[in-house]
Amino acid sequence: MSTFDRNTQAPYAAAGTRAEAGIDQGLRSYMLGVYNYMTFGLALTGLFALGTLMLAVTSNQADAVAQLPNGMMLTQLGVALYGSPLKWVVMLAPLGMVLWLSFRIQSMSASGARTMFMVYAALMGISLSSIFLVYTGASIARVFFITAASFGALSLFGYSTKKDLSAWGSFLFMGLIGVVIASLVNIFLASSALQFAISVVGVLVFAGLTAYDTQQIKEMYYEGDSSEVATKKSVMGALRLYLDFINLFLMLLQLFGNRD
Repeated sequence: MSTFDRNTQAPYAAAGTRAEAGIDQGLRSYMLGVYNYMTFGLALTGLFALGTLMLAVTSNQADAVAQLPNGMMLTQLGVALYGSPLKWVVMLAPLGMVLWLSFRIQSMSASGARTMFMVYAALMGISLSSIFLVYTGASIARVFFITAASFGALSLFGYSTKKDLSAWGSFLFMGLIGVVIASLVNIFLASSALQFAISVVGVLVFAGLTAYDTQQIKEMYYEGDSSEVATKKSVMGALRLYLDFINLFLMLLQLFGNRD
């Protein structure tokens, strides 16, 4: 009887193993797509940040329109981007676009979602170009690699842990709202003590969000999704992780960056 049981159950066990292997392979491909989109977005942001800096700053006295206290000389474009009311547009445009993209991505095509994500990453690069006027290049590079290592470890934890992180969601969301409100208030107060507190709390919030979002993105995977739906999910996931990375980087830069 025991031999009969093993023989009848064997085909079902084999089929289950094959199905699980198929899901694992599909999940790996899906997550790889998420990370590829995120990485490409970060690279695009970096390129646009450096490109904007090269156009906004000059070492040629003849091309300079204004000089900063740290000795950097700005071109006409630099003065427009960093010294005129246009700076508020440059600063707030990525925020407005990410809100618009979050609400509209469901109704977009997969190719449209990809395109808008790349446009957003480029706008973010233009906005972030100003950090090169404040912090030294060496400290920006150092903090970037610290962020990359931290992000990788946290995302790996979120992907591999068996612990359900969904309970973190409401706590992290409230922390995020607090960081945003405090940051807006500090634009007018310009308090170094408040900025330090915002940075410390921000690091904790975005570290938690990296692990939480990775697990949530993983759970969004469904083997039966069409190629169109799977691509849109990958772009949505990439946007969430991209924002976690950028904000974690900025918070760490405020804590450990060396100012010019």
